[in-house]
Amino acid sequence: MDKSPWSVPVTVDDIPDSGLHMEVEAPAAARAAVAQLAGLRDLPRLSAVFDLTRRGAGAHVAGRVSALVGQTCVVSLEPMESKVEEDVDVTFAPAAAQPTEAEEAPEPLIDGSLDLGAVATEFLLLAIDPYPRKAGVRFEPPKIEEGGEHPFAALATLKKGLGGGKS
Repeated sequence: MDKSPWSVPVTVDDIPDSGLHMEVEAPAAARAAVAQLAGLRDLPRLSAVFDLTRRGAGAHVAGRVSALVGQTCVVSLEPMESKVEEDVDVTFAPAAAQPTEAEEAPEPLIDGSLDLGAVATEFLLLAIDPYPRKAGVRFEPPKIEEGGEHPFAALATLKKGLGGGKS
């Protein structure tokens, strides 16, 4: 992610040996920017709770992102809101640190810092349902009357005209 619309920087050197617990809430301007980035109608709430622990020159971040996202139902096109709860478990390390083959590559630290706002934004974006549907709403395909035109009748006619049909 290039530049996160929500930034809560933490320097690894500021994380005590006993760990650091942080609760962060996105301000209105950040929520508006994240909503625009995510293609949301609205983002009334975005917060996260993180526990940070040092891992040598790096850090481990575990926690949960919570949000209320305003979207549009893909079936009814009505406005709707959904709750998003997403667990976070990320390790950060200096860019020079190479993982062993069995480990997942850590996220790079930038100048010895990590950005909790960017982490929360990234995990929110991954958790948002790209095809939201209001509860109880079902897609009903158009009914075709017996002997009536079906949606692909024009294609069938075109195919026959090109000599491709054997009906």
